[in-house]
Amino acid sequence: MSILLETIDRRLAELLAQLAAGLDAPPGQRLRLEGLMEAAVLLEIAAEAELAALLETRYREAFGHSPAEDLGEGWQSFFPFPQIPAMARRAPVYPSTRDDL
Repeated sequence: MSILLETIDRRLAELLAQLAAGLDAPPGQRLRLEGLMEAAVLLEIAAEAELAALLETRYREAFGHSPAEDLGEGWQSFFPFPQIPAMARRAPVYPSTRDDL
């Protein structure tokens, strides 16, 4: 395996593990990883399908189920390659004013 694919694999696992643990993942982290994935395809180091399969595998390892179970069967139309469906959980929101105003 090339160093580029090893880096993609490691960063993808780290990113998804962070999100599965309820931690924040900066957008730059995801965007750099998407760039690496696109570079791997452009340099013919990996095929799109291979990286999509890796994404699904790492997603399942992190969350315990496939992206389709979270996002629906057509999730790839909303997140076309090389986009990674990496969203943090919504933060709890508490009202800052009383309800009786």
